[in-house]
Amino acid sequence: MSHTINHLRSLRLQRSELAVPGSNPEMIDKAASSMADFVFLDIEDAVAPPDKERARKNIIQALNDIDWRAKGKTVSVRINGLDTHYMYRDLIDVMEQAGDRLDTILVPKVGVPADLYMVEALVSQIETAKGFATKVGLEALIETALGMANVEAIAAFPGRLEALHFGVADYAASCKARTVSIGGLNPDYPGDQWHAALSRMTVACRAYGLRAIDGPFGDFSDPEAYIASARRAAALGIEGKWAIHPSQIALANEVFSPQPKEVARARKILQVLKEAEEQGKGAASLDGKMIDAASERMARNVIAMQEAIESQSAEAA
Repeated sequence: MSHTINHLRSLRLQRSELAVPGSNPEMIDKAASSMADFVFLDIEDAVAPPDKERARKNIIQALNDIDWRAKGKTVSVRINGLDTHYMYRDLIDVMEQAGDRLDTILVPKVGVPADLYMVEALVSQIETAKGFATKVGLEALIETALGMANVEAIAAFPGRLEALHFGVADYAASCKARTVSIGGLNPDYPGDQWHAALSRMTVACRAYGLRAIDGPFGDFSDPEAYIASARRAAALGIEGKWAIHPSQIALANEVFSPQPKEVARARKILQVLKEAEEQGKGAASLDGKMIDAASERMARNVIAMQEAIESQSAEAA
């Protein structure tokens, strides 16, 4: 290992992330009682310009009225982009009126590290002025060509940044990509045209201790395609995916949860390697396959995810 090691900055269970428009209070109430690990209340793309002020007020009320943590939910707010005149009021109103009830802020269309610096500076000042004991994290949406071109520098941004999300729809538009649906595959492309972008973002996340989250899949009438998309993301090391419809929550939870056989094997790997170590061996054999220190690290990833799931379930009980 390099002497430079960036440990995970913040551990949060984020298998499923339910996107909820702030303009719909009924949907917000339902989201709080859903099975989603993570809920983000949206003031950006899911809200039409005439409704943004009302959506902002709805979100502030929901943050204050609902005990999200007691329901086992991590709650986030997606503010409007830095290139809009809505952003500053989103950030100031939400933080000043409900900043101590909020877990993270999702910053859309991050293109350069300075975008995060602006948000972090304001958040820090508001927390200090209000005397909040809690500290709100930041998450960045990588959804433009500029953001992907700078993804390593964005991931290296210090401070509150916890996770990067891949926003496939705006990314497709930014790259002028031909696509058939949000997150869907173009049959003219030999494979998954989002693979390279997802892989690059995931590597940047892991290099700098961030969570890697896949974004939306638009056709919620096609669960099999959603599952396939989620499985491709999971194979790369991504730990969760958005749900733009409640029906997608269970699908994400299933795909991004280790299966019982996987957990049992991970525990067996640790046991066998411990026995080998006691015998002065650095490697061992399990079911006819060699296992070593790298196997142990992979096994511990599985067990850490399982323990996080069990811990959240116990807190919500």
